[in-house]
Order: sequence, then C-alpha cells, then structure tokens
Amino acid sequence: MFNKKIAKITEQIIGHRDFRISYENACKIAELDKKDTFDLLACTNKIRGNFKSHKVLTCSIINAKSGLCSENCAFCAQSSFHKTGVKEYPLIKKEEIVAMAVKMHDAGASRFSIVTSGLRVSGKEIETICLAAEKIKNLTKLSLCASVGIINQSDAEKMRQSGISRYHHNLETSESFFNHICTTHDYKEDIRAIKLAAAAGLEVCSGGIMGLGETWKQRVELACTLRDLDVDSIPINYLNPIPGTRLEGMSLLTPIDALKCIAIFRLVNPEKDITVCGGKEVVLKNFQSWIFFAGANGLMVGNYLTTMGREIELDIDMIEDMELCSENR
Repeated sequence: MFNKKIAKITEQIIGHRDFRISYENACKIAELDKKDTFDLLACTNKIRGNFKSHKVLTCSIINAKSGLCSENCAFCAQSSFHKTGVKEYPLIKKEEIVAMAVKMHDAGASRFSIVTSGLRVSGKEIETICLAAEKIKNLTKLSLCASVGIINQSDAEKMRQSGISRYHHNLETSESFFNHICTTHDYKEDIRAIKLAAAAGLEVCSGGIMGLGETWKQRVELACTLRDLDVDSIPINYLNPIPGTRLEGMSLLTPIDALKCIAIFRLVNPEKDITVCGGKEVVLKNFQSWIFFAGANGLMVGNYLTTMGREIELDIDMIEDMELCSENR
C-alpha cells in the first residue's frame, strides 16, 4: 500500500505554493523504513516535474587553483592538513580558464564554474577570474559561477559586473555536525558570505556532501538551513573517500540512501535547482539515471576537482534517454 503520509505532503507541496514541510515532518519521512523509499521517489519525481518540467541543467567546473588549502575539512584532498598527492598549483592563466569553458560549452554544458582552493582569494586573483568571465560571456552562452571561498562586498560586485551570475559556496553539512568536519573556520562565516553574495545581487549555489557520518536529522537540518537562506541552487555531493584524508576509511552510501538524500532535499526545497555532483559515479553506480526520479533537475558533467567524472557524452545521452532536455539544447 502506498505511503499516505508522503502522498499527502506531496499534494500540499504541489497544491499550495506557500506550503513548507516542517523540520519535524521531514525528519519523520527521512527516517521511514527503506520499503517506503520507492513511494518517496515517485512523489519527488512528481514534484520535480511540477516545478522544473523537463529541463535539466548541466554544470561543469574547472579546478583553477589547486591544493595548499588552509582549512582542515576532513574529506578534502586539497587540505594542507592531508597528504594525498594532489596536484598543487596557483591560479591558472585566464586563457586556460576560457579554453576549458568553450570546450565544455561545445560538449553540451549549460553552466560553468571557476573553482579555487583555499578560504579566500586575493584581489589580483579576483581580477583574473573576472577577466576570464568577461571573455567567456563573449564567446559562449554559458551561465557563469565562481566558487572562490569567502568573499567581501568588493569581490561580489566585481564578479557580478563581469558576467558571473552565481556564487557557489557549500555549507558541506549541518551546523550541528560541522565541527566534526572542519574546525579552522566557523560555520557562521560561511553563512555570512552567502548572505553577502545574495545582497550584492548574485544568485547563490550552496549544498553539501552526503555520507560524512551525519545522521538523517542532520541532512534535514542542512536542507532546512538552505531553505531559510533562500539559495537558488543546491548541489548534492556524495563522499568518495580519498586516501590520506581523515575520512579515508568511511564507507560509501548505498545507492538507495543516496537517492533518498536527493528526495529529502526536494521535499524541503521544491522550487529550487537540485544538482547531483561529485561522487555520483562511485556511489550511484548503475542508478545514476534515477537521480531525476528522486527529484534532481541537474547534474555536474565532466571531471571534478581532484577526481575523475565520466565522459560528458554519456550524461547528455542519459538525459535524452530519460526524455528530458539539457538547458544547452
């Protein structure tokens, strides 16, 4: 028998635009028995279709500055606290950023993000990133994003004026679990940066990593925090344990739990973009196309920061096989 509680909440979400599922009810659904997961996916697929139709955003990134990060995030291969053998290099040249953007646009990506390691970037680095953004906007139809750590008002204004429309800054996990993952800066610093970017007129992309050791209640907590911040896009990543990091021995999420994470974020944030990003290949395996049933309306294509993705053509074909349409088409 279909779970009536999930069905009722789905009807409320679709039928009443001002309806918000409570933290308590979201936790109850998150902690339901696994036998109810497929009922949940059927409902979150319906919610996705209602708010996002058949369009799928395809986001690509470039690791424009790698390694030597001052932060001690337990999962990160680029942290200076870990010895992972990751490549370390300063901010790459403007021309390299532009060339990668054009390549990903031509391959089918609709969005492109310039990503740098470290807590923040310098004024000179922001200038280079903004010059690259201006060139990319002239050459492509890509929507541009920058993931440059904690920013100030001047950084935000320069990015917006250069054609960067979206600021990416993951919270990574819930505030109640954050000190288990990072102790070198405070969660409130990340919140302030997100609010500053939004106040400067930038869209905000912020999400987290599932499978760090957090509970289902803490996953719901993160989903509700992002709702309260009114972010525009929520990237969901899955831990792919990297040798040399503090979480190298952590087990992978099961595909079913990974899909359930997407569904919970869709219930809490029915009108937002939800993009599935790092770790999807190793965690979801043959269930990657199921992300759309779970409620996602986007995916990251190409490679990640320090790990490999899969050929972009495979993801474009998957979107078409699901009778969906990439934003770039």
